[in-house]
Amino acid sequence: MVLRLSTLFLRTLREDPADADVASHRLLVRAGYIRRAAPGIYSWLPLGLRVLGKVETIIREEMAAIGAQEVHFPALLPREPYEASNRWTEYGDNLFRLQDRKGADYLLAPTHEEMFTLLVKDLYSSYKDLPVSLFQIQNKYRDEARPRAGLLRGREFIMKDSYSFDIDDEGLEASYQAHRGAYLRIFERLGLDVVVVSAVSGAMGGSKSEEFLHPTPVGEDTYVRSAGGYAANVEAVTTVAPEPVDYTDAPAAQVVDTPDTPTIETLVADVNARFPKDDGEWTAADTLKNVVLAVSLPTGERQIVVVGVPGDRAVDLKRIEANIGAHLEIGGELGIEAATEDDLKKNPGLVKGYIGPGLSLEEAVLGTESATGLLYLVDPRVVSGTRWVTGANAAGKHVIGLVAGRDFTWDGVIEAVEVREGDEAPDGSGPLEAARGIEMGHIFQLGCKYAEALGLKVLDKNGKLATVTMGSYGVGVTRAVAALAESNRDDKGIIWPRAVAPADVHVVATGRGDEIFEAAAKLSEELEAAGLEVIYDDRPKVSPGVKFGDAELIGVPTILVVGRGLADGVVEIKDRATGEAENVPVAEAVEYVLRAARS
Repeated sequence: MVLRLSTLFLRTLREDPADADVASHRLLVRAGYIRRAAPGIYSWLPLGLRVLGKVETIIREEMAAIGAQEVHFPALLPREPYEASNRWTEYGDNLFRLQDRKGADYLLAPTHEEMFTLLVKDLYSSYKDLPVSLFQIQNKYRDEARPRAGLLRGREFIMKDSYSFDIDDEGLEASYQAHRGAYLRIFERLGLDVVVVSAVSGAMGGSKSEEFLHPTPVGEDTYVRSAGGYAANVEAVTTVAPEPVDYTDAPAAQVVDTPDTPTIETLVADVNARFPKDDGEWTAADTLKNVVLAVSLPTGERQIVVVGVPGDRAVDLKRIEANIGAHLEIGGELGIEAATEDDLKKNPGLVKGYIGPGLSLEEAVLGTESATGLLYLVDPRVVSGTRWVTGANAAGKHVIGLVAGRDFTWDGVIEAVEVREGDEAPDGSGPLEAARGIEMGHIFQLGCKYAEALGLKVLDKNGKLATVTMGSYGVGVTRAVAALAESNRDDKGIIWPRAVAPADVHVVATGRGDEIFEAAAKLSEELEAAGLEVIYDDRPKVSPGVKFGDAELIGVPTILVVGRGLADGVVEIKDRATGEAENVPVAEAVEYVLRAARS
């Protein structure tokens, strides 16, 4: 059917919505695609649903092409499966929890790993049933503390999530690569440029993980890449650590008075003035900064952790958050923040401004026992034999020449500091450069985490029970709509790629004569009969300026204007993306638009 603007449920806006902070949010609301229902929650209007449906169709076609089969789970789920996987607790405050009238616990699903796993467990029992890949396109819910950027970071969103089930790791790798290829084809068909980057698995678990990021300045994810082809989310970048240093002849560490030096800058200035080196000046890179962090566990507990990093590097809390779970031997989403004054008061071994490694400083070095009993982690640059200027765990005192591995040890190594442009890529492919992007997809080799938790086993070739290995694969469907609007626009409105546009052609009737509207209506019907989707602006009392403005705001790829040129037997056909317009004889207009739609 031709969509007539005189009856279409649509109101465009001239002003930007007050709560919109990115272009896609502003334009999708102004052009009548979505409306805000609550913070981070949006209603989809007729034009928006047309775009959304086309995105979903492309995804479904590519999933079917790799043999994945579609199912559909409820969004409201019982507590028990999430208790079995421990995610009822691990998800923390991001999980929507509620109760029914009988007091039974339910949740609004943020993802559906448990349900997919239990479904396969219920129906399959033999290796002969595998491999199988299942997917759904479903609403998800996460109680974001600060929803922002419209559809890019909402509390309710639509995601395609799929899961592969294989009998062994070789099968998992094949399923993973099939999904990876399908994702590349999906984004190519959508017209979304993506960069595939290495990522951390985080709360999902598993052995391998990659993200598909759409480069854009408004992206929340920072990633790095090298000219030699390395690409990774900053959370997944591994530091090129120096080789251990022989400390056999290293002089003993020296505890010195350093009053009024609670910062790296003041400390470096003081030691350069009072304890100069023979081989140059002290710099911030010679200092070991011990940062006290508070980790909010999914259980609600607060654990204090000390992290030692070179003093010339800023701590990156997102990198620590992504990597600290393994050291705490706990899954789920963790909150990380700087320790408060109250945290420090509860740990008297931590002297603000003069904190040292704290766990095993030798009594001979400090003249006192100073172990804090807290988990102590270090940056990969802190290797055996490196020498440091660091806090002495005593007010107004530092240690010069403290040797790693001799004078102090650590509980583990963690990627904890910022990744800088110019840092060497882990694979040796050159210096890194930074960029920002929107996460459009994420794929994981989950392994046996959920299968073990929920008892998904099948009989193998030898008749013995074997745990199934799984992969998990997600695409942000509503996020794709926002990313497309963000990256395909100008100062007049959206410019939809033809594959997802709400229509192929936007017919505009401008003028007062009946013959103009009759010709526009006839052309609209002929275009529709030729297999094109048509929006027809047939509003009789709306000015040409408003109609042109709406057409450019809505963003259909081709705009056909029936106006004063009709007297000369021509209509104007405009390409929304290039702005190029051409007068075309009325009799040739349908064929002209068809060629444009097929190009």
